[in-house]
Amino acid sequence: QLVESGGGSVQAGGSQTLFCAASGGAFRHYDMAWFRQAPGKDREFVSVMSRAVRPTSYADSVKGRFTMSENSANVYLWMTGLKPEETAVYYCAARRPDSKIYYYPSEYEFWGQGTQVVVSS
Repeated sequence: QLVESGGGSVQAGGSQTLFCAASGGAFRHYDMAWFRQAPGKDREFVSVMSRAVRPTSYADSVKGRFTMSENSANVYLWMTGLKPEETAVYYCAARRPDSKIYYYPSEYEFWGQGTQVVVSS
């Protein structure tokens, strides 16, 4: 089970850190990813931490501004320079690892409930 937290309201240009916790720290055995879904839009890839492929991969739109990391307790998404168009529900996802990186929501087996991020201008 994945549980996201850390969402909230932030002004444009600001920073926010999202957290994803998994039961028993099991995420360390899975590829972990962040996706987001804005109102009226499809869920889109943000970043993925693969167990087999390094380094962490990011969507072009967030490169240099977002950082995905992990410790024994959580997977994190540190977001800086946030833009109003990045207002969305952010989801943590997991899949059993293999030799490739996966970028589509349908390729992930496990999902959290999402956490809302609102970026105001």
